[in-house]
Amino acid sequence: MIPSGVQVFVAVGVVDMRYGVERLSGIVREQMGYELRGGALFVFVGRRRQIVKVLFADATGVCMFYKRLDAGTFSLPAAPASDATHIEIDESTLDALLDGIRIAPEEEPVRASSRRRSRRVH
Repeated sequence: MIPSGVQVFVAVGVVDMRYGVERLSGIVREQMGYELRGGALFVFVGRRRQIVKVLFADATGVCMFYKRLDAGTFSLPAAPASDATHIEIDESTLDALLDGIRIAPEEEPVRASSRRRSRRVH
């Protein structure tokens, strides 16, 4: 399904899934530093990680692929640096991501206890 050898860039930050082609194209150009018509695929994931949009352009225009998982969340690889705007993945990793396959270890949520435990003195 995904062409062999195509560059795939995943936006690191959370993207509002209400954004359409124009606004996502602006993110590609202004935040990621690429031109949409360069032949690459650009992947955006929503806040809850249940929705993904893939933006790409061919010779006839711009296309947007939208996928929402019925259950679970999309697993994303970790960013190489804290200030990274995007990461590059290969087409097999994108294929696994779109199939809902876990490609990166999930971060364990850290829960802070609001109750203090008092020590019992006997």
